Amino acid sequence: MSTMREPQDKTSVPCDIDAERRVLGILIKHPHLIDTAVDRLTPAHFFEPQHRAIFEVIYDIYSKGGRVSYTRVYNQLRKEKKLAAPDEALIQLTEAFASEVELLPSIESLVEKEAKRRILRAAQEIQRMILNETEESLDDYISKAQQLIFEATNVAQDSDEIKDLMTVLNKCYLRLVERREGRKPYGLPVRFPAIDVMTTGFKNKDLIILAARPSMGKTSLALNFAVNVAKRGLPVLIFSLEMDDEQIGDRIVMSEFIRFRRPDGSFEITPMDYSTRLNDEQFEKAQSIYNEMYDLPIFIIDKRGLSVVDIRAKARKVKAEHPNLALIIIDYLQLIKPPPNVNKNWALVVGDIVRELRDLAGELDLPIILLSQLNRSVEQRENKRPVMSDLRDSGNIEEFADVVMFLYREDYYYPEQAKENGTEGQVEVIFAKQRKGPTGSAKLRFIKEFTRFVEETDRTDLPV
Repeated sequence: MSTMREPQDKTSVPCDIDAERRVLGILIKHPHLIDTAVDRLTPAHFFEPQHRAIFEVIYDIYSKGGRVSYTRVYNQLRKEKKLAAPDEALIQLTEAFASEVELLPSIESLVEKEAKRRILRAAQEIQRMILNETEESLDDYISKAQQLIFEATNVAQDSDEIKDLMTVLNKCYLRLVERREGRKPYGLPVRFPAIDVMTTGFKNKDLIILAARPSMGKTSLALNFAVNVAKRGLPVLIFSLEMDDEQIGDRIVMSEFIRFRRPDGSFEITPMDYSTRLNDEQFEKAQSIYNEMYDLPIFIIDKRGLSVVDIRAKARKVKAEHPNLALIIIDYLQLIKPPPNVNKNWALVVGDIVRELRDLAGELDLPIILLSQLNRSVEQRENKRPVMSDLRDSGNIEEFADVVMFLYREDYYYPEQAKENGTEGQVEVIFAKQRKGPTGSAKLRFIKEFTRFVEETDRTDLPV
């Protein structure tokens, strides 16, 4: 946050000098109330320098376990020479009548004024940044401005961190009633019953890791999740750090072509048809898909080399414009740009990135699905099913993730065995970790040429 000197003109800066006097006077005369004050206030909440100095002394005495009293505050002010005339300052505070009941309203006033000053400082820092041309690009200015404003407003939004059990259970009960009445599911369903049964829907504030070796279909599955959620009118934000927006668009459209199936099992539009030249009938069907998809609330950011700071800034912007944003997908972890000049090994850097993205999920109150590569050690084992240690650059990924999902295809590693077992096209979705649910597996069928996953129960209706 900005370190600029705060203007001292009381007429142009939000402040409540009378409330500052009341708080200090009450604390000196009624020291048993100091816990209430120090839980909400810091020296920064006092705009008047003299008042700030007095509160610093009160806070120092309190933090060292001492009893706050007029004499102790006066002696420390004299010893540290914080004020020219400490006796006069304290007399002015204690001679004015201030009832104990005025403490909480006065604290609220100081919290509000300091919140406004933070926002004002952020605005001044943005102005300075622009006038001095400190950044390299417009995106950098926007990202830094969003960061400054968010930090100012986030600190300003004071909430009681201590909640009694009745308050917590009331919230839980309301959610229980909503679920019972069918008004709101526990989590975000992705309309794959096998997965939704395992997860009861992805939970807000959760970071979900979807990891697999290349060609297993993790990007396709994530895009299928996005479309299924968006078809319910819920906005989805996709960060694609590898594919461009047209590639994503084509995949979304092609995944819908599986509905155009002839009685003999062939398809009226194949991916090859789509990639070349469609006849009139095919073109008409393709248009119908486009018309269905145009209004889906899916937002795509396909810029490479994004850092967590960039992702956070852009996600906040979309959340501000679409408050009901339901899901964020990031493809993928190993392509996120690390912060500059970090003296850590790569595994620890990746762990920090995962932790920050989990914090972002909590801040925006939605699930984030983060795709990740697996390391090559899985290729060296006879049993190719992924395990936690296969997470590439694992670091603290397992620790910070709320859900860890792996994809495994027997037909990728053992095609003949899969043919014998009837598992061609089958994908095992392995839930290796769930904080709020069971571990285990769900079975889906992957129609690779259409980049489409379907329920395994639909396998007789679709080609391998």
